[in-house]
Amino acid sequence: MKTQAHRISIPVILEVGPGKLDNLGQYIKKTGISKYVVFYGQGIREMFGEKVAQSLYSDNSLEFLEDHDFDDNFIEKLIPAAFAIPSQTEAIIGIGGGKVLDVAKYIAFLNNLPFISVPTSTAHDGFASSGCSLYVNGRRTTVHARMPYGIVVDTSIIKTSPEKFIFSGIGDIISKITAVFDWQFEESKGITTVDDFAVMMAKKSVNSIARMPFESIKEDFFIKELVDSLTMSGISMEIAGNSAPASGSEHLISHALDKLNEKPQLHGIQVGIATYIMGLIQQHRVERISKFLTQTGFFAHVGTLGLKAADFEKAIDLAPEIKPNRYTYIHLAENREKAKKLLYEDSILKEILK
Repeated sequence: MKTQAHRISIPVILEVGPGKLDNLGQYIKKTGISKYVVFYGQGIREMFGEKVAQSLYSDNSLEFLEDHDFDDNFIEKLIPAAFAIPSQTEAIIGIGGGKVLDVAKYIAFLNNLPFISVPTSTAHDGFASSGCSLYVNGRRTTVHARMPYGIVVDTSIIKTSPEKFIFSGIGDIISKITAVFDWQFEESKGITTVDDFAVMMAKKSVNSIARMPFESIKEDFFIKELVDSLTMSGISMEIAGNSAPASGSEHLISHALDKLNEKPQLHGIQVGIATYIMGLIQQHRVERISKFLTQTGFFAHVGTLGLKAADFEKAIDLAPEIKPNRYTYIHLAENREKAKKLLYEDSILKEILK
């Protein structure tokens, strides 16, 4: 039997640290790219436009073509914008939160251009993955694109973002524990084959931050470790060729909440709660999950949001229908019943959910 090497894409530019936005132009120029289009998220131009201008627009060797304030991730709006960019464009730069990064990433994909991801918050690992969350026919849908060509994260900006985004990133990164366990469970049932290197990368992504000492989630080192961990999570999905190493039953519960609730919470907030639930069900590393979410202040933050146990109960029932082709712990009826009971019996869940 002939075997082929598995080719993956990884970022050519990977710059994480304080003040990195000031040097964005230098990082891009180093790759040989000179002509670019910029997409800003809502309100980002007002906050950071001057920094971007000093870094990008003032360099004569870089040719600014056009920029847009674009935060509409409905595919019907996105496609006309994608094919209206100048033909000489060599790269698409997205600056802002997850929505505009998904938009810029997909526009780059449609034009077969490099995408440079410049996140201003770390709500989840989307800034470093090939997937996009777009509205297709009015429904939020995960659409495949490609890995960012470059990732530039200014941690001094991340530190000033609302804490809820950091908590969301915390919830998303801890979910790799239950996601990998779900993936291995599927393999044990003969349904799929895990990629060992993707598993290793996903485990490293969460272990590196869950085991590190810290005093505040606003510390420079904690922020950098969170960004690095989320980036590794994105690369683990690229290695696997799918989202399985970073997204399991906990993500299905979150996606179900998105469908059921008119105003869902941030993705990572929902995922973090669901990770704790599924850790209890899997009986796998739940002490580590609980300790991390407690020490970071995640659970305390969730307790202020007024989330309802009844909403999670409905989401648990709906979760298997989100991806019926998968076979995670939440796809088993007895586990769904256990999970729903935990909502009202577990001491932490009783405290953080109404």
